[in-house]
Amino acid sequence: MAQRDERGEAQVCYRCLISGRVQGVFFRASTREQAERFGVTGHARNCPDGRVEVLACGAPEAVESLRAWLAQGPPQARVDDLSCEPLEWRAVTGFTTG
Repeated sequence: MAQRDERGEAQVCYRCLISGRVQGVFFRASTREQAERFGVTGHARNCPDGRVEVLACGAPEAVESLRAWLAQGPPQARVDDLSCEPLEWRAVTGFTTG
């Protein structure tokens, strides 16, 4: 579901939900660090049900690298499930946590 940005480069966006021990273990901050490393924009947010939601937008290879990292998470986390769905690409600036 790659789309082209204003420069004609392929871009994708995914919404991922991560469950397990993912809140209170620096999951969002670590996700932001990895996203910035890979050049991915979006956000990481805690959900009321204990999961973390991640919006990841960028080049397909970069987003796939972040998705692979999300399956493991930071050392303190335990990922029980990762589900991702493609979204229509949108230009997102930076990567936020909140």
